[in-house]
Amino acid sequence: MEPILRNGGIADWITILLFSSLVFVIIAKSVFYPRFLNFIILPFNNKYIFMYNKKEKLMNWFNVFFTLFQVINSSIFLFFIWVIFTETNSSEHVLGYLIILGFLLLFLFVKLILQASNGFIFGNIRVFSEFLFKKISYLNYSAILMFIANIILSYVIQESKTVVYITLALIIIINAIGWVTILKNHQKFIAHNFFYFILYLCALEIAPFVILGSLL
Repeated sequence: MEPILRNGGIADWITILLFSSLVFVIIAKSVFYPRFLNFIILPFNNKYIFMYNKKEKLMNWFNVFFTLFQVINSSIFLFFIWVIFTETNSSEHVLGYLIILGFLLLFLFVKLILQASNGFIFGNIRVFSEFLFKKISYLNYSAILMFIANIILSYVIQESKTVVYITLALIIIINAIGWVTILKNHQKFIAHNFFYFILYLCALEIAPFVILGSLL
């Protein structure tokens, strides 16, 4: 057998980050076990949305733990995309990851504030709170896929564009299911504010991702 040279530099700090993110999931599962069981089947069953949409909303520890899990894995996944498609030497760019993490946190914070402010503009905080809850729930679920992809890209098939494409496709599908659910459950509200909803969709949903993609 011939020895295989493996780059351990990136694996060390990526392992720490992945393990740290997994701790948040373990805590969420341990403390909120019934809720976790409903959350884990979210794309296939809307029980989680119906059960927890009316109570606790965004500010609860389950959402906090999974949002932290999502932020860590999103930033790692974006880092891998940057490394793979720019053919960068990943072991020398820990700073690159920190920059991506910083931009992602700023992006999510500004986007959340702008989306929440729409509740005041439209005069219906309750509806937009439900929007945010559903969107964040599906986005947090997407983090599970990114976690799996990060493990594969770190230890199994390094620098695989195929893994990136498949993961992105699954993330789009899951969040599309979330948007279908939102549109279906709020048909009357959207119909009464159709023009403003289109503006909201273009300005706060599509444009930010185009800008983020361009920056990356």
